[in-house]
Amino acid sequence: MAQTATSATRQQHYHVPQPMPWPIMGSTALFLMALGATFVFNGSMGGWVSTSLGFMILLYMMYRWFGDVIRESEGGKYGRWEDLSFRWGMSWFIFSEVMFFAGFFGALFWARAMSVPDLSSLLSNELLWPGFKNLWPSAGPGFAEKFTPMGAWGIPAINTLLLLSSGVTLTIAHWGLVNNKRGQLNLFLFLTIALGVTFLGLQIFEYGHAYSELNLKLSTGVYGSTFFMLTGFHGFHVTIGAIMLTVMLFRCLSGHFKPDHHFAFEAVAWYWHFVDVVWLLLFILVYWL
Repeated sequence: MAQTATSATRQQHYHVPQPMPWPIMGSTALFLMALGATFVFNGSMGGWVSTSLGFMILLYMMYRWFGDVIRESEGGKYGRWEDLSFRWGMSWFIFSEVMFFAGFFGALFWARAMSVPDLSSLLSNELLWPGFKNLWPSAGPGFAEKFTPMGAWGIPAINTLLLLSSGVTLTIAHWGLVNNKRGQLNLFLFLTIALGVTFLGLQIFEYGHAYSELNLKLSTGVYGSTFFMLTGFHGFHVTIGAIMLTVMLFRCLSGHFKPDHHFAFEAVAWYWHFVDVVWLLLFILVYWL
């Protein structure tokens, strides 16, 4: 069959980078963070050492790997095929994140809609768990400590407004990049980062309030575990997203990206909008309903 593309229009190569240590280093960092968190959850404060070490290794890995990719991109090593691979890769990564959060939302649904009603309706309930009622929020049967659930119309509502606003500012920044308006791009990208950092600050304050005044902790039965796992992992994703947005800002200030060649910016925008959608679900299903 005759070739339909000329040598002038057909990409002559597919860039294959040299072997690098960054994937295994990233896996090691995540393992150390998970290991440390396990020790912390079981009352060993020494776990913070492993968690902190893992986080520092993760930051170092991101710095070096981002740097390699940036140099390759600015060096003209990426073409149409690499761009397509990056888009598929980012799409599958976000899909895996969707499934990750779906597992925790599924646990919340099962506890709320299945387990608590079943435990309160058993014939032997009065013998096993006297006085246990089908009410939500509930820490589950056998949990005697009183706690106050986190209300929706305070910091959570403000954080919802902040994240939704950050999605708008990021879209405006993207429009600035597409239309080659660098001032608009840099200003609204900075505002997006500022909104994300403010969100994280308020969430830290919210956690302190939950522990000190509401007696709502990770150990507060099924409600506490699902609440902190969902909101905590979301906060971790916001942190990673804010770091990536900061990298994009420095690249924009350095004159990187073109109106027709800026997938790195698009990939981070996809990720940030995904984080926004997850928080909206969190606000409705965890805080509000």
